[in-house]
Amino acid sequence: MAHAVNHAQAVILPLIFLKIIDEFGVNAQAVTLVAAAGAIGSGFVQATFAFVTRRVTRRSLMGLGGLLFGFGFAAQGAAPSFGLFALTNVISRIGGSPQHPVGNGLLAEQFPPERRGFAISAHISGGNVGTVIVAVLGPVLLATIGWRGVSVVFGIPAALIALAILRWVTETGADRAAAIAEGSVRDAMGVVWGSPTIRRVYVASILGGGGRGLGVANLFAVLYLTHVLGLPQSTTDLMYGGLIVLSVPMPLVAGWLSDRLGRRPVILGAYIGGAAGFLVFIAARSSLLGLWLGIAIMGLFSFAESPQLQALLADVASAPIRDVSFALYFTLAFGVGALWVAMYGAIIGAVGETAGLPIVFGLMAASFTAAAIVMWPVRSPIPHAEPGVEPAESV
Repeated sequence: MAHAVNHAQAVILPLIFLKIIDEFGVNAQAVTLVAAAGAIGSGFVQATFAFVTRRVTRRSLMGLGGLLFGFGFAAQGAAPSFGLFALTNVISRIGGSPQHPVGNGLLAEQFPPERRGFAISAHISGGNVGTVIVAVLGPVLLATIGWRGVSVVFGIPAALIALAILRWVTETGADRAAAIAEGSVRDAMGVVWGSPTIRRVYVASILGGGGRGLGVANLFAVLYLTHVLGLPQSTTDLMYGGLIVLSVPMPLVAGWLSDRLGRRPVILGAYIGGAAGFLVFIAARSSLLGLWLGIAIMGLFSFAESPQLQALLADVASAPIRDVSFALYFTLAFGVGALWVAMYGAIIGAVGETAGLPIVFGLMAASFTAAAIVMWPVRSPIPHAEPGVEPAESV
């Protein structure tokens, strides 16, 4: 549920940004910089969880972060200027930062390797339920209560769910005990960086940030459909909804496959398919059939890579280094990786939306292709192997 509201906010934000452009008289570059600032701030805060999770329970981090996340998002609805909107938005994004590293660490602790891929994918798809709610209700709510009202509607439930987490979620604490017994955070980081597979996962996470589904592909897709092609709002809403709806089943399918076939082939397939989707989408120009085909391919693949990288990381990282490995992963994936969005915004600002957005989608395809090359030598760990077994790399 917490992940659902987290994703709901991520998906409604591009639609709110369109309203912000009109109301505050800013350009597309300005809102992409706000999106990048939120992602970078959230990403780098996640690095601290390597230390904090040894001292604070995961439940507390999820709950307190969720309160800041929810109330911050609701507060942006009262912003009288673009600057205050940007500030409250970034604060909210930072509050949501525990969702992925802390939530995934909790799941990895509770589920055995042979069920972990599906469990983490279910976490992702559960979050994507929020995206479907936005796809169905978002445009209607924006039209009826405006972006300020929508900010409150999507903010308050996040705070309430955070309170529910503080009240009812439990954890064994086994990972924390193992991490403290094993040594310091610095020792754990040494073990993490010593793993060639983990290093490749980290590099792929940074490269994949160039086209990662939520917050990247969906943001620039809606900008392209509305600001460059000038399609009717009814058409863009339908296409945006189609892209988002596909984000729910595909991580589940990918997780089910990776538990049976191994992580590597699923990860490679997601990167290659996602790159193809970006190219098809931008090559379609004004062809509705081509745009729909690109939307379908992007929806099938661009949302599936991240949960499988996370499942592979959970397979390779043993309990004493799990929190450290996840904290570093999400710092790189959503902190450093978010610099892609800032770069895309700079490109659009330099050459304009009409020329810039096709370049952006070309770079998305290149980033996914590069990530596939990085992950090519990695062999999938055996699903029933004990955590911490290092998969060999291909020669």
